Amino acid sequence: MPSSQSDRSSAATDVEGLALFAELSAVIIAASVDGPLVLVRPGVPADTLPAGPLQSGHRTLEAGLRAWVSQQTDLHLGYVEQLYTFGDADRIDMPGRGSRALSIAYLALVRALRASARSGARWQDVYTYLPWEDWRDGRPAALDGIEAYLKAWAAKSPAETGALREKRAALAFGLGTDSWSDELVLDRYELLYETGFVREARQDGEPPPPCPVVDHPMGLDHRRILATALGRLRGKIKYRPVIFELMPESFTLLDLQRTVEGLSGVKLHKQNFRRLVETQGLVEETGEFQTETGGRPARLVRFRREVLLERPSLGLRMSGARRPSL
Repeated sequence: MPSSQSDRSSAATDVEGLALFAELSAVIIAASVDGPLVLVRPGVPADTLPAGPLQSGHRTLEAGLRAWVSQQTDLHLGYVEQLYTFGDADRIDMPGRGSRALSIAYLALVRALRASARSGARWQDVYTYLPWEDWRDGRPAALDGIEAYLKAWAAKSPAETGALREKRAALAFGLGTDSWSDELVLDRYELLYETGFVREARQDGEPPPPCPVVDHPMGLDHRRILATALGRLRGKIKYRPVIFELMPESFTLLDLQRTVEGLSGVKLHKQNFRRLVETQGLVEETGEFQTETGGRPARLVRFRREVLLERPSLGLRMSGARRPSL
């Protein structure tokens, strides 16, 4: 995170006596068959996303973001979309009274897992920071502590409030039900923050939970930004072919399925998934094969870009997903 007074001052603007400091933050996602990765800047005591202040020399917000990412990670972004603007009080320690920091967050998707050693940036498993979101190998171990904690949180309240808390926990985490919505990533994070379960909530004055915290720290509100990005991406791959922004030029259908599973956090039915891809005409064969499969050579396919002109809405709607049960 840039920390020089000159950088901060150049990004501050007085609005009715309130000094606004605008920061540009990037959630840069890459995918592998093992799961989604996010580019972070390792730090003590917590990792952070690539970020920097909006400066007078930045022609646009996106241009400023790209400049900071290039400077901090040596990565040149391709696909970028604005995610959300975060403005919680005291999210950044600003000098003087009457200051407010805004973080304008972007989601970026890249194919190449490339970050220079000089930059110090590294790729980290997304589920390192959100371990309760990965159901590919069954119920996440992190949910044991979370479920016990949320039940205790609801039980210590008056009857009416406790019932409302139980309902919120059930909606977000599926507690007491067999439902789990992969898109409610931010809802789950916000509930854990409100109850003081995640570490950054304790830094903001919440008491420590009675059970071990099973997450890895992120600085400022960057875990909230990451949760927002993952929820947005999980929803978007169901109606737009953004998954192919994360795939190499050619790939196997199994690689595509594992990439989608990694992002959604659930296992998919193999035959239903392939039928969905083929029915929508999303890929075409290259005529080549991948031989390093340990078995029968697999056909290589590529994204069929003509489909973007044929239908206004298309994606991978996960019909046939084996939904996790609690």
